[in-house]
Amino acid sequence: MTLFSRTVPHTAGFWIVAASFLTTMAYSTVPTPLYPLYQEQDGFPVWVITMIFAAYAVGVVFSLFFVGHISDWAGRRRMAVIAVLVSAVSAVLFLVWNDVAGLLTARFVNGVSIGILTATATAHLAELRALSRPAENAIVAASVAGAANLGGLALGPLIGGVFAEYLPDPLILPHAVFLVMLLVVAVLLATTPETARPPSPRPRYRPQRLAFPRTSRPAFIAAGLGAFASFALFGLFTSLAPTFLIDAFHLPSHLLAGVTPFAVFASAAAAQVLLVRVPLRAQLTMALVSCAAGLVGIAAGALLPSYTLFLLGGIVAGAGVGILFRSAIATAGSLAEPGRRGETLALVFLIAYCGLALPVIAVGISLLFADETAVLLVFSALVLVATVAAGTVMRRRAGR
Repeated sequence: MTLFSRTVPHTAGFWIVAASFLTTMAYSTVPTPLYPLYQEQDGFPVWVITMIFAAYAVGVVFSLFFVGHISDWAGRRRMAVIAVLVSAVSAVLFLVWNDVAGLLTARFVNGVSIGILTATATAHLAELRALSRPAENAIVAASVAGAANLGGLALGPLIGGVFAEYLPDPLILPHAVFLVMLLVVAVLLATTPETARPPSPRPRYRPQRLAFPRTSRPAFIAAGLGAFASFALFGLFTSLAPTFLIDAFHLPSHLLAGVTPFAVFASAAAAQVLLVRVPLRAQLTMALVSCAAGLVGIAAGALLPSYTLFLLGGIVAGAGVGILFRSAIATAGSLAEPGRRGETLALVFLIAYCGLALPVIAVGISLLFADETAVLLVFSALVLVATVAAGTVMRRRAGR
Protein backbone atom coordinates (compact mmCIF):
# COMPACT_ATOMS: atom_id res chain seq x y z
CA MET A 1 0.00 0.00 0.00
CA THR A 2 1.41 3.39 -0.97
CA LEU A 3 1.40 6.54 1.11
CA PHE A 4 -1.17 8.10 -1.22
CA SER A 5 -3.63 5.22 -0.60
CA ARG A 6 -3.71 5.76 3.19
CA THR A 7 -6.21 8.56 3.58
CA VAL A 8 -7.84 10.28 6.53
CA PRO A 9 -11.61 11.03 6.68
CA HIS A 10 -12.89 13.93 4.61
CA THR A 11 -13.42 16.17 7.65
CA ALA A 12 -9.86 15.64 8.87
CA GLY A 13 -8.59 16.09 5.32
CA PHE A 14 -10.41 19.42 5.09
CA TRP A 15 -8.56 20.79 8.12
CA ILE A 16 -5.22 19.34 7.01
CA VAL A 17 -5.57 21.11 3.67
CA ALA A 18 -6.60 24.34 5.41
CA ALA A 19 -3.61 24.20 7.79
CA SER A 20 -1.24 23.34 4.95
CA PHE A 21 -2.62 26.20 2.87
CA LEU A 22 -2.13 28.61 5.78
CA THR A 23 1.44 27.43 6.45
CA THR A 24 2.55 27.68 2.84
CA MET A 25 0.96 31.09 2.38
CA ALA A 26 2.61 32.28 5.60
CA TYR A 27 6.04 31.35 4.31
CA SER A 28 5.41 33.36 1.15
CA THR A 29 5.30 36.60 3.19
CA VAL A 30 7.93 35.81 5.85
CA PRO A 31 10.57 37.80 3.85
CA THR A 32 8.50 41.03 3.99
CA PRO A 33 10.13 42.50 7.15
CA LEU A 34 13.49 41.01 6.15
CA TYR A 35 13.86 43.13 3.00
CA PRO A 36 15.50 46.07 4.86
CA LEU A 37 18.06 43.59 6.26
CA TYR A 38 18.81 42.27 2.78
CA GLN A 39 19.02 45.88 1.59
CA GLU A 40 21.48 46.72 4.37
CA GLN A 41 23.54 43.63 3.58
CA ASP A 42 23.83 44.26 -0.16
CA GLY A 43 23.30 48.04 -0.36
CA PHE A 44 20.66 48.04 -3.12
CA PRO A 45 18.12 50.91 -3.55
CA VAL A 46 14.44 50.80 -2.57
CA TRP A 47 13.19 50.11 -6.09
CA VAL A 48 15.08 46.78 -6.07
CA ILE A 49 12.89 45.65 -3.16
CA THR A 50 9.80 46.17 -5.29
CA MET A 51 11.42 44.14 -8.09
CA ILE A 52 12.21 41.29 -5.68
CA PHE A 53 8.61 41.34 -4.53
CA ALA A 54 7.42 41.54 -8.14
CA ALA A 55 9.46 38.41 -8.94
CA TYR A 56 7.21 36.56 -6.50
CA ALA A 57 4.05 37.91 -8.11
CA VAL A 58 5.37 37.09 -11.59
CA GLY A 59 6.08 33.54 -10.39
CA VAL A 60 2.50 33.23 -9.18
CA VAL A 61 1.07 34.50 -12.47
CA PHE A 62 3.40 32.24 -14.49
CA SER A 63 2.38 29.22 -12.42
CA LEU A 64 -1.33 29.99 -12.54
CA PHE A 65 -1.18 30.26 -16.32
CA PHE A 66 0.81 27.09 -16.91
CA VAL A 67 0.11 24.82 -13.92
CA GLY A 68 -2.53 26.16 -11.53
CA HIS A 69 -5.52 24.70 -13.38
CA ILE A 70 -4.35 21.14 -13.98
CA SER A 71 -5.49 19.75 -10.61
CA ASP A 72 -8.88 19.20 -12.30
CA TRP A 73 -7.36 16.17 -14.02
CA ALA A 74 -3.97 15.64 -12.34
CA GLY A 75 -5.51 15.50 -8.86
CA ARG A 76 -5.93 17.98 -6.02
CA ARG A 77 -3.77 16.06 -3.55
CA ARG A 78 -0.90 15.44 -5.93
CA MET A 79 -0.70 19.06 -7.06
CA ALA A 80 -0.96 20.36 -3.47
CA VAL A 81 1.97 18.17 -2.41
CA ILE A 82 4.00 19.36 -5.40
CA ALA A 83 3.22 22.99 -4.55
CA VAL A 84 4.44 22.60 -0.97
CA LEU A 85 7.63 20.86 -2.11
CA VAL A 86 8.34 23.68 -4.59
CA SER A 87 7.94 26.12 -1.68
CA ALA A 88 10.50 24.03 0.22
CA VAL A 89 12.89 24.42 -2.73
CA SER A 90 12.53 28.20 -2.45
CA ALA A 91 13.50 27.93 1.25
CA VAL A 92 16.67 26.09 0.25
CA LEU A 93 17.45 28.85 -2.27
CA PHE A 94 17.06 31.51 0.43
CA LEU A 95 19.48 29.56 2.62
CA VAL A 96 22.25 29.08 0.06
CA TRP A 97 21.93 32.08 -2.30
CA ASN A 98 20.86 35.40 -0.76
CA ASP A 99 22.35 38.12 -2.96
CA VAL A 100 20.00 40.06 -5.27
CA ALA A 101 20.04 37.42 -8.01
CA GLY A 102 19.36 34.70 -5.44
CA LEU A 103 16.52 36.68 -3.86
CA LEU A 104 14.90 37.22 -7.25
CA THR A 105 15.19 33.51 -8.04
CA ALA A 106 13.97 32.33 -4.63
CA ARG A 107 10.97 34.67 -4.73
CA PHE A 108 10.07 33.59 -8.25
CA VAL A 109 10.20 29.91 -7.23
CA ASN A 110 8.12 30.66 -4.14
CA GLY A 111 5.59 32.41 -6.35
CA VAL A 112 5.40 29.33 -8.57
CA SER A 113 4.47 27.21 -5.55
CA ILE A 114 1.72 29.64 -4.52
CA GLY A 115 0.32 29.71 -8.05
CA ILE A 116 -0.02 25.93 -7.97
CA LEU A 117 -1.51 25.86 -4.49
CA THR A 118 -4.08 28.67 -4.42
CA ALA A 119 -6.62 27.32 -6.91
CA THR A 120 -5.83 23.70 -6.02
CA ALA A 121 -6.33 24.11 -2.27
CA THR A 122 -9.40 26.33 -2.69
CA ALA A 123 -11.07 23.73 -4.93
CA HIS A 124 -9.93 20.86 -2.68
CA LEU A 125 -11.42 22.53 0.41
CA ALA A 126 -14.75 23.16 -1.35
CA GLU A 127 -14.98 19.54 -2.49
CA LEU A 128 -13.90 18.01 0.84
CA ARG A 129 -16.46 20.13 2.67
CA ALA A 130 -19.22 19.25 0.19
CA LEU A 131 -18.51 15.55 0.72
CA SER A 132 -18.37 15.76 4.51
CA ARG A 133 -21.25 18.24 4.95
CA PRO A 134 -23.37 18.22 1.78
CA ALA A 135 -26.17 20.35 3.29
CA GLU A 136 -23.86 23.18 4.34
CA ASN A 137 -23.75 26.50 2.48
CA ALA A 138 -20.75 26.62 0.13
CA ILE A 139 -19.80 30.06 1.49
CA VAL A 140 -18.41 28.35 4.63
CA ALA A 141 -15.75 26.46 2.67
CA ALA A 142 -15.00 29.62 0.69
CA SER A 143 -14.57 31.52 3.96
CA VAL A 144 -12.17 28.93 5.39
CA ALA A 145 -10.19 28.98 2.14
CA GLY A 146 -10.07 32.77 2.15
CA ALA A 147 -9.11 32.89 5.82
CA ALA A 148 -6.33 30.33 5.29
CA ASN A 149 -5.10 32.28 2.27
CA LEU A 150 -5.15 35.74 3.83
CA GLY A 151 -4.49 34.47 7.37
CA GLY A 152 -1.30 32.85 6.15
CA LEU A 153 -0.29 36.02 4.32
CA ALA A 154 -0.94 37.88 7.60
CA LEU A 155 1.07 35.56 9.83
CA GLY A 156 4.13 35.52 7.57
CA PRO A 157 5.29 39.12 8.14
CA LEU A 158 4.60 38.85 11.88
CA ILE A 159 6.67 35.68 12.14
CA GLY A 160 9.43 37.20 10.02
CA GLY A 161 9.40 40.32 12.21
CA VAL A 162 9.76 38.25 15.39
CA PHE A 163 12.70 36.36 13.90
CA ALA A 164 14.35 39.60 12.77
CA GLU A 165 13.85 41.44 16.06
CA TYR A 166 14.47 38.77 18.70
CA LEU A 167 16.24 35.71 17.27
CA PRO A 168 19.73 35.15 15.85
CA ASP A 169 20.53 34.80 12.14
CA PRO A 170 17.27 36.37 10.87
CA LEU A 171 18.24 35.79 7.24
CA ILE A 172 18.84 32.08 7.90
CA LEU A 173 16.73 30.80 10.79
CA PRO A 174 13.18 31.55 9.50
CA HIS A 175 13.89 29.82 6.20
CA ALA A 176 15.38 26.79 7.98
CA VAL A 177 12.37 26.50 10.31
CA PHE A 178 9.86 26.77 7.49
CA LEU A 179 11.80 24.28 5.39
CA VAL A 180 11.17 21.65 8.08
CA MET A 181 7.53 22.70 8.47
CA LEU A 182 6.90 22.51 4.73
CA LEU A 183 8.33 19.00 4.51
CA VAL A 184 6.04 17.90 7.36
CA VAL A 185 3.07 19.56 5.64
CA ALA A 186 3.80 17.68 2.39
CA VAL A 187 3.66 14.36 4.25
CA LEU A 188 0.35 15.27 5.90
CA LEU A 189 -1.18 16.40 2.62
CA ALA A 190 -0.35 13.03 1.12
CA THR A 191 -2.87 11.45 3.52
CA THR A 192 -5.85 13.56 2.43
CA PRO A 193 -8.61 12.12 0.22
CA GLU A 194 -8.55 12.86 -3.49
CA THR A 195 -11.68 14.69 -4.66
CA ALA A 196 -11.03 15.49 -8.32
CA ARG A 197 -12.79 13.28 -10.86
CA PRO A 198 -10.61 13.50 -13.97
CA PRO A 199 -12.31 12.92 -17.31
CA SER A 200 -11.54 9.82 -19.31
CA PRO A 201 -9.52 9.84 -21.45
CA ARG A 202 -7.24 12.32 -19.68
CA PRO A 203 -7.13 15.61 -21.65
CA ARG A 204 -3.97 16.79 -23.34
CA TYR A 205 -2.04 19.44 -21.46
CA ARG A 206 -2.68 23.06 -22.36
CA PRO A 207 -1.99 26.35 -20.55
CA GLN A 208 -4.75 28.07 -18.59
CA ARG A 209 -7.61 28.92 -20.90
CA LEU A 210 -8.16 32.68 -20.76
CA ALA A 211 -11.90 32.34 -21.14
CA PHE A 212 -14.74 33.23 -18.81
CA PRO A 213 -17.37 30.67 -17.79
CA ARG A 214 -19.96 30.35 -20.49
CA THR A 215 -22.75 31.54 -18.19
CA SER A 216 -22.95 34.82 -16.27
CA ARG A 217 -19.86 36.43 -17.77
CA PRO A 218 -20.68 39.86 -16.28
CA ALA A 219 -20.68 38.30 -12.80
CA PHE A 220 -17.29 36.72 -13.43
CA ILE A 221 -15.87 40.01 -14.75
CA ALA A 222 -17.05 41.72 -11.55
CA ALA A 223 -15.41 38.97 -9.47
CA GLY A 224 -12.14 39.33 -11.37
CA LEU A 225 -12.13 43.10 -10.90
CA GLY A 226 -12.72 42.64 -7.16
CA ALA A 227 -9.84 40.16 -6.89
CA PHE A 228 -7.51 42.47 -8.86
CA ALA A 229 -8.32 45.50 -6.72
CA SER A 230 -7.99 43.56 -3.47
CA PHE A 231 -4.53 42.24 -4.25
CA ALA A 232 -3.36 45.66 -5.40
CA LEU A 233 -3.78 46.89 -1.82
CA PHE A 234 -2.02 43.82 -0.43
CA GLY A 235 0.86 44.49 -2.81
CA LEU A 236 1.25 47.97 -1.37
CA PHE A 237 1.75 46.67 2.17
CA THR A 238 3.97 43.72 1.30
CA SER A 239 6.36 45.63 -0.95
CA LEU A 240 6.66 49.28 0.08
CA ALA A 241 5.35 49.52 3.65
CA PRO A 242 8.40 48.15 5.58
CA THR A 243 10.79 50.56 3.88
CA PHE A 244 8.27 53.40 4.12
CA LEU A 245 8.18 52.90 7.90
CA ILE A 246 11.91 53.57 8.08
CA ASP A 247 12.14 56.47 5.61
CA ALA A 248 8.90 58.37 6.29
CA PHE A 249 8.03 57.50 9.90
CA HIS A 250 11.60 56.89 11.14
CA LEU A 251 10.54 53.60 12.72
CA PRO A 252 13.36 51.08 12.10
CA SER A 253 11.84 48.25 14.18
CA HIS A 254 11.84 44.97 12.25
CA LEU A 255 8.97 43.74 14.40
CA LEU A 256 6.91 46.79 13.44
CA ALA A 257 7.75 46.10 9.79
CA GLY A 258 6.10 42.72 10.28
CA VAL A 259 3.21 43.93 12.43
CA THR A 260 2.07 46.49 9.83
CA PRO A 261 1.30 44.09 6.94
CA PHE A 262 0.12 41.51 9.50
CA ALA A 263 -2.53 43.95 10.74
CA VAL A 264 -3.80 44.57 7.19
CA PHE A 265 -3.98 40.90 6.21
CA ALA A 266 -5.38 39.85 9.60
CA SER A 267 -8.12 42.46 9.24
CA ALA A 268 -8.98 41.05 5.83
CA ALA A 269 -9.07 37.47 7.14
CA ALA A 270 -11.13 38.43 10.21
CA ALA A 271 -13.69 40.29 8.11
CA GLN A 272 -14.15 37.21 5.94
CA VAL A 273 -14.86 34.98 8.93
CA LEU A 274 -16.88 37.36 11.11
CA LEU A 275 -19.22 38.52 8.35
CA VAL A 276 -19.78 35.17 6.69
CA ARG A 277 -23.49 35.03 7.61
CA VAL A 278 -24.26 38.66 6.79
CA PRO A 279 -26.17 39.07 3.48
CA LEU A 280 -23.78 39.61 0.58
CA ARG A 281 -25.22 42.97 -0.43
CA ALA A 282 -24.74 44.31 3.11
CA GLN A 283 -21.19 42.92 3.19
CA LEU A 284 -20.31 44.69 -0.04
CA THR A 285 -21.76 47.95 1.29
CA MET A 286 -19.43 47.61 4.28
CA ALA A 287 -16.56 46.83 1.91
CA LEU A 288 -17.16 49.99 -0.12
CA VAL A 289 -17.20 52.21 2.97
CA SER A 290 -14.17 50.47 4.48
CA CYS A 291 -12.08 50.69 1.32
CA ALA A 292 -12.84 54.38 0.81
CA ALA A 293 -12.27 55.40 4.45
CA GLY A 294 -9.20 53.20 4.85
CA LEU A 295 -7.41 54.39 1.74
CA VAL A 296 -8.07 58.02 2.67
CA GLY A 297 -6.55 57.24 6.08
CA ILE A 298 -3.47 55.67 4.45
CA ALA A 299 -2.93 58.76 2.30
CA ALA A 300 -3.48 61.14 5.23
CA GLY A 301 -1.08 59.16 7.38
CA ALA A 302 1.60 59.38 4.70
CA LEU A 303 1.13 63.15 4.30
CA LEU A 304 1.12 64.21 7.95
CA PRO A 305 3.11 61.90 8.57
CA SER A 306 1.34 59.77 11.20
CA TYR A 307 2.09 56.07 11.54
CA THR A 308 -0.99 55.53 13.71
CA LEU A 309 -3.31 56.96 11.05
CA PHE A 310 -1.43 55.06 8.33
CA LEU A 311 -1.86 51.76 10.21
CA LEU A 312 -5.52 52.38 11.08
CA GLY A 313 -6.21 53.20 7.45
CA GLY A 314 -4.56 49.94 6.40
CA ILE A 315 -6.62 47.93 8.89
CA VAL A 316 -9.92 49.50 7.77
CA ALA A 317 -9.09 49.11 4.07
CA GLY A 318 -7.88 45.56 4.72
CA ALA A 319 -11.29 44.59 6.08
CA GLY A 320 -12.93 46.00 2.96
CA VAL A 321 -10.73 44.20 0.46
CA GLY A 322 -11.01 40.99 2.49
CA ILE A 323 -14.75 41.05 1.89
CA LEU A 324 -14.23 41.88 -1.79
CA PHE A 325 -11.76 39.03 -2.25
CA ARG A 326 -13.91 36.42 -0.50
CA SER A 327 -16.95 37.51 -2.52
CA ALA A 328 -14.92 37.26 -5.73
CA ILE A 329 -13.77 33.71 -4.95
CA ALA A 330 -17.24 32.56 -3.94
CA THR A 331 -18.74 34.06 -7.10
CA ALA A 332 -16.14 32.44 -9.36
CA GLY A 333 -16.59 29.04 -7.68
CA SER A 334 -20.37 29.20 -8.07
CA LEU A 335 -20.02 29.96 -11.79
CA ALA A 336 -17.60 27.08 -12.47
CA GLU A 337 -18.83 24.35 -14.81
CA PRO A 338 -18.68 20.71 -13.61
CA GLY A 339 -15.14 19.38 -13.83
CA ARG A 340 -13.65 22.85 -14.34
CA ARG A 341 -13.67 24.32 -10.83
CA GLY A 342 -9.87 24.33 -10.61
CA GLU A 343 -9.57 26.02 -14.01
CA THR A 344 -12.12 28.72 -13.15
CA LEU A 345 -10.52 29.45 -9.78
CA ALA A 346 -7.07 29.47 -11.38
CA LEU A 347 -8.28 32.18 -13.76
CA VAL A 348 -9.65 34.41 -11.00
CA PHE A 349 -6.44 33.93 -8.98
CA LEU A 350 -4.47 34.76 -12.13
CA ILE A 351 -6.37 38.04 -12.35
CA ALA A 352 -5.83 38.66 -8.61
CA TYR A 353 -2.08 38.15 -8.78
CA CYS A 354 -1.86 40.39 -11.83
CA GLY A 355 -3.29 42.96 -9.42
CA LEU A 356 -0.41 42.11 -7.09
CA ALA A 357 2.33 42.15 -9.76
CA LEU A 358 1.51 44.96 -12.18
CA PRO A 359 0.97 47.80 -9.66
CA VAL A 360 4.10 46.80 -7.71
CA ILE A 361 6.20 46.82 -10.87
CA ALA A 362 4.76 50.26 -11.65
CA VAL A 363 5.68 51.38 -8.11
CA GLY A 364 9.25 50.18 -8.62
CA ILE A 365 9.57 52.14 -11.86
CA SER A 366 7.94 55.23 -10.31
CA LEU A 367 10.46 55.24 -7.46
CA LEU A 368 13.17 56.01 -10.03
CA PHE A 369 11.50 59.37 -10.69
CA ALA A 370 9.57 60.32 -7.51
CA ASP A 371 9.90 59.97 -3.75
CA GLU A 372 8.12 57.28 -1.77
CA THR A 373 5.38 59.54 -0.35
CA ALA A 374 4.30 60.79 -3.78
CA VAL A 375 4.28 57.24 -5.16
CA LEU A 376 2.26 56.00 -2.19
CA LEU A 377 -0.34 58.76 -2.62
CA VAL A 378 -0.85 58.06 -6.32
CA PHE A 379 -0.97 54.33 -5.69
CA SER A 380 -3.56 54.76 -2.93
CA ALA A 381 -5.73 56.92 -5.20
CA LEU A 382 -5.67 54.33 -7.97
CA VAL A 383 -6.47 51.48 -5.59
CA LEU A 384 -9.33 53.56 -4.18
CA VAL A 385 -10.86 53.95 -7.63
CA ALA A 386 -10.39 50.24 -8.43
CA THR A 387 -11.83 48.92 -5.16
CA VAL A 388 -14.84 51.23 -5.19
CA ALA A 389 -15.58 50.39 -8.83
CA ALA A 390 -15.31 46.64 -8.19
CA GLY A 391 -17.40 46.80 -5.03
CA THR A 392 -20.09 48.86 -6.74
CA VAL A 393 -20.43 46.41 -9.63
CA MET A 394 -20.47 43.36 -7.33
CA ARG A 395 -22.99 44.99 -5.00
CA ARG A 396 -25.29 45.83 -7.89
CA ARG A 397 -25.25 42.21 -9.04
CA ALA A 398 -25.72 40.92 -5.50
CA GLY A 399 -28.99 42.86 -5.30
CA ARG A 400 -30.49 41.12 -8.32
